[in-house]
Amino acid sequence: MTTILNSAGPSGAGTRPFSGLLSTVLLGPDARREHGFWRRLVATEPFRRPVSPASGPTSDERLALAHARLRALNGALDSAARPAADPRALAALHEWLAPVDPALATVAGIHYNLFLGSLLDHDADSPRDLSDYLQLRRIGTFLCTEVAHGNDAAAVETTATYDPSRDGFVLHTPHAGAQKFMPNTSPAGGPKSGLVAARLLVDGVDQGVFLLLVPLTDASRALPGIRVRRLPARMGSPVDHCLTSFDQVFVDRGALLGGAQGRVGGDGVFRSDTEGRRRRFLASIGRVTTGRICMSASAVGSARVTLAIAVRYGGHRFVSGSRSAPPVPVIAHRSHHGPLAEAMAAVFAMSLLHRRVLDRWERAAARPPAERETAERLVDIAKGWITWQARSVIVECRERCGAQGLLENNGMTELVTGIEGAITAEGDNLAIHSRAAAGLLFDAARATAQEEPAAGRASGDLTDLRFLVRLLALVERIWFDRAAARMARVPHGGPLERWNAASGPALRGVEAHAVRQAALAYESALAALPPGEDRERLDELARLFALRRVARHSGDLLAAGHLTAGQVDGLTDAVERLVAAVSGHLPELAESFALPGELLADWPIAGARYTDAYDDPGASWHTAPAGEPAGGQR
Repeated sequence: MTTILNSAGPSGAGTRPFSGLLSTVLLGPDARREHGFWRRLVATEPFRRPVSPASGPTSDERLALAHARLRALNGALDSAARPAADPRALAALHEWLAPVDPALATVAGIHYNLFLGSLLDHDADSPRDLSDYLQLRRIGTFLCTEVAHGNDAAAVETTATYDPSRDGFVLHTPHAGAQKFMPNTSPAGGPKSGLVAARLLVDGVDQGVFLLLVPLTDASRALPGIRVRRLPARMGSPVDHCLTSFDQVFVDRGALLGGAQGRVGGDGVFRSDTEGRRRRFLASIGRVTTGRICMSASAVGSARVTLAIAVRYGGHRFVSGSRSAPPVPVIAHRSHHGPLAEAMAAVFAMSLLHRRVLDRWERAAARPPAERETAERLVDIAKGWITWQARSVIVECRERCGAQGLLENNGMTELVTGIEGAITAEGDNLAIHSRAAAGLLFDAARATAQEEPAAGRASGDLTDLRFLVRLLALVERIWFDRAAARMARVPHGGPLERWNAASGPALRGVEAHAVRQAALAYESALAALPPGEDRERLDELARLFALRRVARHSGDLLAAGHLTAGQVDGLTDAVERLVAAVSGHLPELAESFALPGELLADWPIAGARYTDAYDDPGASWHTAPAGEPAGGQR
């Protein structure tokens, strides 16, 4: 489902309609419907980058701006419930807003996905009055992890004890390690309510971790029984991350978010259709999976904007040539355009994999549990791989912009630090990849029959994408075979011993799985394009992406007989030919990102006259001796 947001919505000059086949490849066949609203929104005044004083805005000023933008965003929606109910709209929100304001993307994602989305997903038979949250009279937040429990959030120790005499629950934080860690729970931005993950105790029995809706603050302070303390400043986005604890805080029975995982009836009896505390917990926090899709979207959008800026800057930053040659744009040098060409191939791969995952996740909603689990595993794998790839792309682009890229007014530093948050948010990358690795390793049907690599040795041409994709499938098999072999060598060890023996190659297998999925997404996109220049450009990008990854494992493939010595020897030349081909089209490929002109205008180095940002009206070149024109003209 794709939500239609307010079609009248925001408008901005210069926001051309989506056009071009490559834009459709990146943003999907329904780009206007899925992305048009958000693209127009970021071109409007509330979302433009402010002209900062020399010292730049403080963290509190940036946070205030993020909340002001959140209200502007909410006001532009025809209903705040609609994006909360639509994973595609949530993903598009992050794809466009994260590059503009990472703090805004963070608070918006928490409010619309984790908070509102969870409320909409639970208690469908007894709907709540959500008007305060839909109209932002109260901002929603999400309190799950604790100081001592992050990726093992199923072990949280905050308790919600049912009190039959008052027909409600008493929330309590038993010790320092059980304080809620990093939720945005201060009064900044306005009154807040939160969904609190707590261990449900009914008649002395631990029923697992559930969510409860709890008012946290008014406009200026925490409510009675609740302590909120700001954490030290976090690298990157200036979100009001806090420690939050509860001292015997009472909420009525209706505060519990119930469903198939369980509820407490009017008779005070707990009933559940879900066996096991862990399954109940996963059902309660189901929105975290959508959050991982949103983190991938944030990374994709941020990488695209950073790369577009680096390509533009490289084209109008001139450097001296040889003694007899005129200056040339820095992007003319292989040392400069080569990394940008490979970044372009990676950004297309990230974008295509993100859309592939989103499609599968949306289809899986109505499928059997096993298919949903497979789709969720792909969400996890993609989140880790895409955010890590985005960090590499963003850092590379920052370096290609030199000292200009270090200045806050040029926007890159915010994205460099912002991507670190995405890498850790909604499950640390290494932790979720470890879980995925275990699943792929132990699942005998870890790939569908049509995706299993053919038996025997591969043969083919390095210019053929299908051959390269087969090689990537073989790389994946090699790593999981190694993991299984290492595990088999410790048959009498405990689970941790066995996993430690296998985890290194298994994690390499997860990375190979992500790369193969991205290459398959490239292959599908190519198949949908008619012959012509756009197809040629995409084919070059796809082969550069795949060939570079094959080259990294050429030794393994050679040893297994899947590559010949001659093919390995030819890898460097094959890569260089593709780098040259892609580099010749970098500006037009960056145009396919469909970034609004207003957005790019807010980064000084994105414009050919970027030196104007450093002009000094009081300097000598603006003054002239009497009788002579200013500016040195004669």
